[in-house]
Amino acid sequence: MSAQGVEVAVGVNDAVEADFCEFVRSRTQALLRTGFLLTGDRHLAEDLVQDALSRTHRALRRLADDGHFEAYTRTAMYHLHISMWRRRRVAESLPGELNDAAHPDGDHSDRVDLQVALHQALAQLTRKQRAVLVLRYFEDCSEAEAATLLSCSIGTIKSQTSKALARLRVIAPDLISSAAKEEAA
Repeated sequence: MSAQGVEVAVGVNDAVEADFCEFVRSRTQALLRTGFLLTGDRHLAEDLVQDALSRTHRALRRLADDGHFEAYTRTAMYHLHISMWRRRRVAESLPGELNDAAHPDGDHSDRVDLQVALHQALAQLTRKQRAVLVLRYFEDCSEAEAATLLSCSIGTIKSQTSKALARLRVIAPDLISSAAKEEAA
């Protein structure tokens, strides 16, 4: 993805368009990481980011005054992600057993195994729970910020976080203990 080839929005001055293009150039990788955490799939993450950037571009006239491209784009990503789930209502297949074999030497493969286990565990959560965990723990959003981004109450964020963490403890206890060990180190 690149900002080149982005058509100029009607009624938007060149400075706003240049700011948006710079935003796309500088933030696409971070948006793709968030998209991947939400979808669990690189291609779906690319589609999600593309759609969100497209929505942001269409809203440039409204965003021209404050230039909050990132907030608008991330909000669009979370809403699009939930909308995709509502439209598809496809049950995600459960991945195989998590790798129980621990590597005593703590090499790079431990980190890769942990990342794979994390993605498999996140894939087993509902889309709303996954979105809440990504916002709270990967994007470091407060409960209020997450509630605003997902257009729900703080109570919903709290309950979805609690349910998601409880589910993770059941489906991936090794993941929780690995995270605790890493945090203690």
